[in-house]
Amino acid sequence: MTTSQGAADFRLTVLNPGGRDPEQQFHSVPAPSEGAHPPINFHAFAACTLGTFHYSRRRAIAEDTPVLLLLRSDFRASERALHDLKKQGRTVAVSLKETGLHQIAKQLCDRAKLSRFMKIVAQADGCIATTPEAAEIYQRVRGKQDPATVAFIPTPYPIEDQRWNFSVPANEQSGIFVGTREWDVPSRNHFIALLVARQLCDATGEPVSVVNLDGHKGCRLLDELKFPDGKLRLVEKPKPYSDFLRDVARHKIVLQLDRSHVPGQVAGDALLCRIVCVGGDGAIERIAFPKTCGEGQTITEIASNALDLLKNADLRAAIVAESQERARERLSFQAMRSQLAKFFASLRKDKTTDSVDSRAK
Repeated sequence: MTTSQGAADFRLTVLNPGGRDPEQQFHSVPAPSEGAHPPINFHAFAACTLGTFHYSRRRAIAEDTPVLLLLRSDFRASERALHDLKKQGRTVAVSLKETGLHQIAKQLCDRAKLSRFMKIVAQADGCIATTPEAAEIYQRVRGKQDPATVAFIPTPYPIEDQRWNFSVPANEQSGIFVGTREWDVPSRNHFIALLVARQLCDATGEPVSVVNLDGHKGCRLLDELKFPDGKLRLVEKPKPYSDFLRDVARHKIVLQLDRSHVPGQVAGDALLCRIVCVGGDGAIERIAFPKTCGEGQTITEIASNALDLLKNADLRAAIVAESQERARERLSFQAMRSQLAKFFASLRKDKTTDSVDSRAK
């Protein structure tokens, strides 16, 4: 399975037991607006391997493929699914469905959930982490088990598929898109990001786009920031993913100050839009935008970088070109399919070795 042919043959089932996300068979990578769910987040793990995404453990078992089992809600359904999958001899890796550090902390402050989490992570064949920080957590929970059974595998993006290229000409781009939207999550730093965006707007005249799904409450908060007249654009209704990307692509940069160590969909969206993502610390940002991400940067330094990028089209183009090259090597569907194939092949090898050792005893 470590050969290119093995990677080409590899199929993965992603199981979100009892979840609400639509089930989906990826016979091919869907085009924008095709299929029940775009090939992003954990659907991307199924899509990049031409596998399946299920919420029914019975249908996941019937696939007869390795399984990435998502841990969600109170973990009860995930625990039952792991038992049934292992009973049927499936190779199972697990991952928390929500993997920002603030999300992990919120999920594991309940004793019963923590107990199930510890058991599931220890009993699974391996763990896939979509952030380096989650990988460290899984490794410490598994203790003395083989470190190679835990892998940091970032969320794949269909970078190599031109149907997912949402770029627009530079002369049609204007303004700043604020990548965060949650006022009440401290690590998102949404308020501070808006202050920086307003400062950049004052300095350059560039408009600022903000997602506001909080209705009048959100509008009242934004009114207090006193953006210049006509310079604040609001996105106030959820849009289909492809329409949302078309909107993002019309901007010069995406700006955020997120310190949640999330997988990094905001930066992934920027990759598909072929624009620069500035200021966050998500896994995708750290891989694709190392010069403009917020890791190790002060707010003042991030604001200065953003100002330079807004003023310099050549600099933006250079950062975008570098991000695309990094993404093709480390985040594309082809690259991630190969990495997943190798990882699950190693888990199967470990299972076979353990079984032989057990019979020998």
